[in-house]
Amino acid sequence: MNNVYLDHAATTPMLPAAVEALTEQLTNTGNPSSLHASGRHARRVVEESRERIAQALNCRPGEVVFTSGGTEADNLALKGIFWSRQRPRILSTSIEHHAVLDPLHWLGHDEDAEVTLLPVDELARLDLDALRAALETEPDDVALVSVMWANNEVGTLQPITDVVELAAAHGIPVHTDAVQAVGSVPVDFAASGVDALTLTGHKVGGPFGVGALVVRRELEVTPLVHGGGQERDIRSGTIDTPAIAGFAAAVEATVKGQADHHVRISALRDELVAGVRALVPDAILNGDPANMLPGHAHFRFPGCEGDSLLMLLDARGIECSTGSACNAGVPQASHVLLAMGCSDAEARGSLRFSLGHTSTQSDVDALLATIGPVVERARAAGARKAV
Repeated sequence: MNNVYLDHAATTPMLPAAVEALTEQLTNTGNPSSLHASGRHARRVVEESRERIAQALNCRPGEVVFTSGGTEADNLALKGIFWSRQRPRILSTSIEHHAVLDPLHWLGHDEDAEVTLLPVDELARLDLDALRAALETEPDDVALVSVMWANNEVGTLQPITDVVELAAAHGIPVHTDAVQAVGSVPVDFAASGVDALTLTGHKVGGPFGVGALVVRRELEVTPLVHGGGQERDIRSGTIDTPAIAGFAAAVEATVKGQADHHVRISALRDELVAGVRALVPDAILNGDPANMLPGHAHFRFPGCEGDSLLMLLDARGIECSTGSACNAGVPQASHVLLAMGCSDAEARGSLRFSLGHTSTQSDVDALLATIGPVVERARAAGARKAV
């Protein structure tokens, strides 16, 4: 039985172009920091990759700082900018990825940062009035604002243009976690006005273990890691030439094909949503249908436990994810759904289906052939448990 993969938001299969670019470099020898011929060849591959990413995102090559992935890039942005600006307050949102929320918690606990997590509405849209009020309260004390480009769970796009406009009025830099957005919606670093932007390889069809923080050269960032002074002395460490080559190939390909991808995947997603609603009429779509990533379909299924639904679907070869996170083996309701106003039970009864470049009509058909009986079984099990 071939599995139906509907968890592209977690990671998406590598693109052939990325596989080719990565494997081509695996047998080459040379540290990009070495001065001999092999080192110079590796450096050329890295710098050409940097230029390809910069062209795809409309930034300067020198603004692309390679990291080990999105989590490191988020940590570098938040901690590095906070330390450099030496101001106590950080403004973010209550629905950020844990790669943002956890470093913010650490900064608050260990570095005496004053962290404000701004509210969102029932569609997971940032409350701009709350941001405006927070900025106008002692703006000189704000080190930075961090707002994700698109939410990883429900897919809602955030009003980044408005965020930048509000922050710029006070001269405050803006960081955005664009891990889910790059390749799915247009992302233009220069035009957006943000000062720092996070992306990662495995979300765009590239390899694991590589990503980047795109950061304006004018913005000072204190490094997390000290050593050889690589990457503008912001991120020391031996540069991973093969991974960076694969990463650049993936970014270039996904950005180039973004418009066509959006049309195809959003049509499949809309069919999936309509089919689920027809088969499970009381299922509730989470997020903002008018401003959503093209491949996201995040549902609440009343009377069901999301974990039970996931395992029942998995047993039938359909792979998706819940709207919850497990900490230390203890299931917890999704902080995103709770921030949107869902009850604990509603948050626990949710599933995310996310489509990507390998998704087909047969994947949607397979889910729709299965979702009705699976929901019925999960509800029956829940009812027996309640008794």
